[in-house]
Amino acid sequence: MSSEKSLFRRKSIAAILQNPPADHEGHAGPGGLERHLTVRDLTALGIAAIIGAGIFSTIGKASLDGGPAVSLLFVFTAIACAFSALCYAQFAATIPVSGSAYTYAYASFGELAAWIIGWALIMEYAVGNIVVAISWSDYFTGLMEGIGLHIPLWLTMGTQTGHAGYEAVQVLVQSGKSLAEATAAVSPAQLDGYKAWMQAPALTDGLHLVIDLPAFTITVAITALVYIGIKESKNVSNLLVLLKLIIVFVVIAVGAFYVQPANWHPFAPNGVGGVLKGVSAVFFAYIGFDAISTTAEECKNPQRDLPKAMMYALIICTVLYVIITIVLTGMVSYKELGVGDPLSFVFAKVGLPRLSGLVAVSAVFAMASVLLVFQLGQPRIWLTMSRDGLLPSVFSRIHPRFHTPSFATIVTGFFVAVPALILNMDLVVDLTSIGTLFAFALVCGGILIIDPYGKSEARFKVPYINGKWLVPLILALGAYLVFRFNATGNHEFWLDATGQHGWLQIDASSGKVTGGFAHQIPALVFLLFCVSMSVLSFRKRLSLLPTLGLLINLYLMTELGISNWTLFFVWLLIGLAVYFGYGYKNSKLGKVAVAPVAQ
Repeated sequence: MSSEKSLFRRKSIAAILQNPPADHEGHAGPGGLERHLTVRDLTALGIAAIIGAGIFSTIGKASLDGGPAVSLLFVFTAIACAFSALCYAQFAATIPVSGSAYTYAYASFGELAAWIIGWALIMEYAVGNIVVAISWSDYFTGLMEGIGLHIPLWLTMGTQTGHAGYEAVQVLVQSGKSLAEATAAVSPAQLDGYKAWMQAPALTDGLHLVIDLPAFTITVAITALVYIGIKESKNVSNLLVLLKLIIVFVVIAVGAFYVQPANWHPFAPNGVGGVLKGVSAVFFAYIGFDAISTTAEECKNPQRDLPKAMMYALIICTVLYVIITIVLTGMVSYKELGVGDPLSFVFAKVGLPRLSGLVAVSAVFAMASVLLVFQLGQPRIWLTMSRDGLLPSVFSRIHPRFHTPSFATIVTGFFVAVPALILNMDLVVDLTSIGTLFAFALVCGGILIIDPYGKSEARFKVPYINGKWLVPLILALGAYLVFRFNATGNHEFWLDATGQHGWLQIDASSGKVTGGFAHQIPALVFLLFCVSMSVLSFRKRLSLLPTLGLLINLYLMTELGISNWTLFFVWLLIGLAVYFGYGYKNSKLGKVAVAPVAQ
């Protein structure tokens, strides 16, 4: 077998199902995982992961950029996720084992792609949970302040945040300003960082003990729960989801009485471009549904229940997101929603402080449930990668009493708790989104490889619709709408693509890339890919729904900017170094491929 072929060696579905056997009742063999989850539990896990930071935090910034029209962005993103969910559902019905998109890529694209997607999922789950843990800490700290319990500032933020605030003040002092003038000139967040740094115990001359203790504590607590067992985890998840849904329904019911239709005009104040600015924040709200597939070996009937749970969770959460957005933007002007706690803010704004406090309490539970689902998902991906030999065997160790991936769970907790203790979360939301979109795109592409014409015998399969004419027609219609209704964005894109803005255009105040040729490279590659998929669909009669899922996910990736792409590729390069340093040489499939044939 050549080196090139060995990099893309594929694991057959039959081989994947041998460990553990599909639909095996009770334990999946010696040292296996316990099967406790029903369709209700799986749907609750999906809702737990989806209704979290998105509805309690990032929805505010998205509404500020796009106005009431962000409700349509939730619908558009849900449709994109629905195409992906259908593909996930078929894979889950075909390959009902842990591993999520990693396992699916192994069966369709081969080992190298499987490793890449497994490495990307580490970023999705672990890095995403750092965001959730820090956000949970902010809500919890605010809640404690509200009831009169003060936590010292130096115990409520990461070392990086505290030092950045201290440095910001010192720069102004060194420029000639007095300390009072310097502290008055920095932002409130920087001022808090400065105060935390100055109040904290000094470890050395240049290092003070500034840590985010609440973020660390909740991560350790959730990790301990996940370590103890899937049954205990699902019971806690179901309870937290019930509490969240009650609060969301109360918010909708009460908020509807304070809606002023005048706030919905203009509906899209910043045009299509303004709406699309919120794509990463909105998509971040949806990324949790794929975590359901990581629990396949703990489902009582994965081939039947996983597809149902994915679609149920997606539909329920989309309806709630759209209604919440409409209510929020109707209660106050979209211009006022650029806050970190929009639900609490709007009720305080209309004179309902008690309900505002109730929402803040519910946010603490909401964030905890998201943390729980992702802490469940990550160890099970590592477990599967370890079974295949791509990670050391210790990652597939199952606890003899709790029947959970014990070592992998502890490592996952460490990789989330320690960074949450010391770091801030700049760029992390976008990084999580790009990793997830990459996984979604590969899953959609995987269906086009293993079942391009809908002939699978799986209990669930993506409905086959001939895309010969529809794919080119839909892409042509999309191009027309973009040129017709996004004139300003098209003009900026043309200036960037022709190099008139140079290689990179950077905003001096924020330091973020806002234009330039490099910024448009992902979009230019996507346009070429669209042309290729149109030709391929016409010639091969590819299935419409997976093709649309693939294209939509790739398009959403282009909206995340060159900075995030650069960091994403750096992360993948690190992953490739690990793969060629360990996984490639220890792959069980590779050892089978080169084993001598018995005479």
